[in-house]
Parts: sequence; C-alpha cells; structure tokens
Amino acid sequence: MRKRERENPCGICGHYHKFEEGEVCGVCGHRAPVSSDKTSLQVSAFPSVILPDFLYLGSYDNASRSELLKTQGITRVLNTVPACQNLYKNSFTYHCLQDDKILQFDDAVQFLEQCERDKARVLVHCMSGKNKSPAIVIAYLMKSKGWRLQPSYQWVKERRSSVELSQVLVDTFCGSALTTALRRCRLLATTRSSLVMRSQGVACGLW
Repeated sequence: MRKRERENPCGICGHYHKFEEGEVCGVCGHRAPVSSDKTSLQVSAFPSVILPDFLYLGSYDNASRSELLKTQGITRVLNTVPACQNLYKNSFTYHCLQDDKILQFDDAVQFLEQCERDKARVLVHCMSGKNKSPAIVIAYLMKSKGWRLQPSYQWVKERRSSVELSQVLVDTFCGSALTTALRRCRLLATTRSSLVMRSQGVACGLW
C-alpha cells in the first residue's frame, strides 16, 4: 500500500493503513480486533494451544506480541501469509510460505515435523487465525499424527472456536498433494465420503 501524506506505517503489519480507525490493510488484510469486550481482547492476545508444549495457532496480532510468545516458550513461527512481515527475526526462527494463493501444505508440515523433532514450540499464524493457519494445523494432524479429517478439524475447532475455513481453501485443501499422500498412506478412504463442517451455524460440504 502506498504511503499517504502524514501517515506512519502500522506498528503491527508495517504497511500504511489507519489501524486505530479500523481501516483494513490493503496489502495483508490486517485490522483491529472487532470487540468491545476487554476480557475477550485480553484472551485473544494469546495464541490457542493445539498440542501442549509444542503447537500453537493464532493471528498476526498474536505473532506481533513477542513478550507473550516468549512467556509461552515459543521459539519458532510459521507465517502462512507472505505479505505479513516477520517482525522479530532476532528473537524467533521464522519459516514463511511463499505462495499467497495456494497453501504449501507439504512445506509447512515438514517444517512443523522438524520443530517437533527439535522439541521446539512453534506458532502457526495467518492474518486472522481463522482460515489459512488452521488448515495448515489440520494438515499436520492428519499427516503426522495419522488422524482423519473430521477429528482433526474438530480438535482444532474446539481449541480455537473462531476457525472458519473458506470454501475456496477447503477445495484447495482437498485437492492438494497432501490428500494424495494421505491416500497412499491409507489415512483417507479411497471412496469420497460426505463430511459437513459447521462454522457459526453455516454448513460447508467438504467433498
């Protein structure tokens, strides 16, 4: 986003938009949390614990709070949005996915598997923590833990209720190379089954 007169870059995403006034960043989609509940805002400052002492899921706002991440022992960050800046390169080890249109499941899962082998705590984040990063976490649970799709989704949803996978991402997710790999490992049924995921009361057909 082009710099505008008398405007400083956002202290979180580094792009030029009026964060305090609720303006959405035209580059990465960053915006202020929409909530008047102070308790809710305090809770949202912390990423969601998916697997204790290892895997955390959150938003770009979560990733911007270095001291809170340090208190949770997080040392690595998987950034799923190329437009989001890696803010604390001297404090955390970052891995950034390079394709903004197609999620690189294999690349992301390999990074998370390495983090697990190293016994390192890692935060997976997108802009909102609702769409891209949950899909990556679900992919990890399926491939590395051998879980099926529905329990993987439910596990993540129970720990981060705001998760909302878009239909476009679901289609991409199901057509990715990960699905083929999982079929080879017999972790997915060979016949297409019907799975309905409900998010905020709206049904979304996965297959």
